[in-house]
Amino acid sequence: MRFEISGTVMQTVAIDLAPGEVIYSQTATMAWMTDGVGMHTNTGGGLLAGLKRSLTGGTFFVTDFTAGPGGGHVAFAPRFPGSIMARTLGPGQSLICRKETFLCAEKTVSFELAWQRRIGAGFFGGSGFTLQKVTGPGTVFLDLSGEVVSKQLRPGERLYVHAGHVGVHDPSVSFDIQVVPGFRNILFGGEGLFLAVLTGPGDVHLQSMPILNLAEEIARYLPGDDRASVGGGLAGSLLRGVLRDD
Repeated sequence: MRFEISGTVMQTVAIDLAPGEVIYSQTATMAWMTDGVGMHTNTGGGLLAGLKRSLTGGTFFVTDFTAGPGGGHVAFAPRFPGSIMARTLGPGQSLICRKETFLCAEKTVSFELAWQRRIGAGFFGGSGFTLQKVTGPGTVFLDLSGEVVSKQLRPGERLYVHAGHVGVHDPSVSFDIQVVPGFRNILFGGEGLFLAVLTGPGDVHLQSMPILNLAEEIARYLPGDDRASVGGGLAGSLLRGVLRDD
């Protein structure tokens, strides 16, 4: 398998498959392919596997793309502006990802739920409790919103992050939630009620543009009734501060 990531803010990944090679993706991400590639949409491991993916914000079905005898070419594109990150994982090596981060992967890569140890991290961190977990061997392509900023945390080093900006991290990095300090910060700071606390060791990849931030900016220019559906007022702001996860 060979691949090329092209573009700037609306990237695509184009993959050349050798005869018999298979890559799979969530539904509605394929951009184009040659006639030498066959498609097969399935649950990716049965009903339970599909349900588990749905809980993480993924699709119930996945689609396998298999190259025929002459090989094939297939390309994938995210649905929002962002950056595609390619990672080649060794046997048993994993990454923890936010929901909707998974784009496509070699068939040897597993894609499943990643349960957080702390209930509070899940409830107050939005999708922090039911993250995605990808495990090798094989290459996986992940879609992060906006630009990607990577940090390497030392053992015990902490990074405080707005939960929506957490993209991908190593399993060795712990994820927890902390209340924003100070009453004025909570009421007037505009950062919500909680911050994600990432504790090393391990690598962390942050995304610069959470999808909810983009949606809120677009909502400012919508007619009043449509804007109200996104949420408004202090109550709406507080609720989004608790539940915002993109």
